[in-house]
Amino acid sequence: MRSWRRAVDDLGDGWRQRQLWGHLGWQDIRQRYRRSVLGPVWITISMAVTAVALGILYSGLFDIELSRFLPHVLVGFIVWAFISGCIAEGSEVFIANEGLIKHLPSPLSVHVYRLVWRQSLFFAHNMLVYLVMLLVYPQPLKWTAVYAIAAFAVLAVNGVWVALTVGIVTTRFRDILPITQSVVQLMFFLTPIVWVYDELVNSPNPEIAERARLAEFNPFLHYVEIIRRPLLGQDQVWRHWVVVLVITVVGWALTMLVLRRYRSRVSYWV
Repeated sequence: MRSWRRAVDDLGDGWRQRQLWGHLGWQDIRQRYRRSVLGPVWITISMAVTAVALGILYSGLFDIELSRFLPHVLVGFIVWAFISGCIAEGSEVFIANEGLIKHLPSPLSVHVYRLVWRQSLFFAHNMLVYLVMLLVYPQPLKWTAVYAIAAFAVLAVNGVWVALTVGIVTTRFRDILPITQSVVQLMFFLTPIVWVYDELVNSPNPEIAERARLAEFNPFLHYVEIIRRPLLGQDQVWRHWVVVLVITVVGWALTMLVLRRYRSRVSYWV
């Protein structure tokens, strides 16, 4: 039955079962690193190796001091890992949980909360690399660093609606799955993770500066910046927050429409 009440109840009932999806999220990580000596520490090691390698490579290519460029890349990479994880895994969140959906009566949102919780745990592990980076390359942190906490909360809220919408659509149209994964890979290079947006915008070459401003149309730029800037001791640029909050409202409105119309069909599509 299609109704707003059922759509809202799905989200509410799923949240009230947080003991269930919280436990399942922990089990996902434990299962992934089962029989591994270092266990989840591999999450941190993998992130550190990748970020340092990219930082050293692109620091030389762009002729930027490593002490300034590496923190930029590292924090950007940590945030991007969360974003890309919510989108890529969100596209198959219901397909991957086919057995539970068919045999365990529970709200659809339980599987999405489980996904976002798992990605949050990965994010927490990766933040250990950030703390080590602060010891090697101290940053001029201010009290505004607390904005990063609010920014991550907003990011997680967005992760829920993205995974819900993409997950439902992909369950119906399976060809969208590889398309979504390809788009995520492409957007990594279009988002200022391994390049510095401010450097290009302030370039003495007006043509380069003009092209760099096109990055403002990339929504991922704004999501990354609301977390990266406070973690690097930089001043907040409030237009990033405005864009993110507008996308959040519009995204949730779209998600509620999709959830109301197609929630009951997911169990048949999987």
